[in-house]
Amino acid sequence: MTEKQKMLAGELYNPSDDELVRLRLNARLLAEELNSTSAVSEQQRVEIIKRLFGTTGDNIFIEPSFNCDYGFNIHVGDNFFANFGCVILDVAQVRFGKNCLLAPQVGIYTATHPIDPIERNGGLEFARPITIGDNCWIGGHAVINPGVTLGDNVVVASGAVVTKSFGDNLVIGGNPARVIKEISLQS
Repeated sequence: MTEKQKMLAGELYNPSDDELVRLRLNARLLAEELNSTSAVSEQQRVEIIKRLFGTTGDNIFIEPSFNCDYGFNIHVGDNFFANFGCVILDVAQVRFGKNCLLAPQVGIYTATHPIDPIERNGGLEFARPITIGDNCWIGGHAVINPGVTLGDNVVVASGAVVTKSFGDNLVIGGNPARVIKEISLQS
């Protein structure tokens, strides 16, 4: 298996592999291009995002600055908005449903490292995918950790550190995040 194949399979891989270095450089150059666009260049931003991300729905908007590892592992549905300072480490797939909002300084991290210090110091890493359902709102400075799945209609409070998965119709917050309340949907 190539290092990219290992990475995508969630196995330990070497991030210093030449192909992965090239792919990250491409993503950084596209993010740099996105981050340098004028505030009045919305269509140009959309075009760059569509070149960077794996798939996109309609009505996508990202405020600079935005950073990611690869871009092609990010998939967003219709009506996606990410505010200033968003970082998505997309070593594994990151999937957003429709109508998702990310407040400023949100971090979404699929990348992780071995717990064993000798193994970790060897430079290998791995990743776990993240899935965010429809109609989710992630508050400012929230962190979504590797392997998390959030159901539909989830609100993540500002500053939350989400270390495990949660179902539908919840407000979660804290460190580590826990259920604060259930959401009763209005008919």
